[in-house]
Amino acid sequence: QVQLVESGGGLVQPGGSLRLSCAAFGFSLDDYAIGWFRQAPGKEREGVSCISTSVGFTYYRTSVKGRFTILRDRAKNTVYLEMNSLKPEDTAVYYCAIAGRATMSCSAPNFRSWGQGTQVTVSS
Repeated sequence: QVQLVESGGGLVQPGGSLRLSCAAFGFSLDDYAIGWFRQAPGKEREGVSCISTSVGFTYYRTSVKGRFTILRDRAKNTVYLEMNSLKPEDTAVYYCAIAGRATMSCSAPNFRSWGQGTQVTVSS
């Protein structure tokens, strides 16, 4: 049974940090590309960061470059999104998902097995 579970969201002040977790159950994340996406009210779901080590692909959305980092812990079968210098415009529900290991884009239609999402709110 394939399942992804996101956690780590919450309320944080501008300039603060959060670490989101995406734990996989029933399969190994080593076999897939992994992506973090977000969706704010009234906006399209957008790719934040994606990675596929099998093809050396790593992507960060321009607006998060230098602030966010995607990390893998193979022993825990978990992927993290470390978010620093958070801004109010980062407020959204954040999701993780998987795609085929050959994936070379960070576009939501390519991904599947979405987690339930975790709310990130950046506000003073």
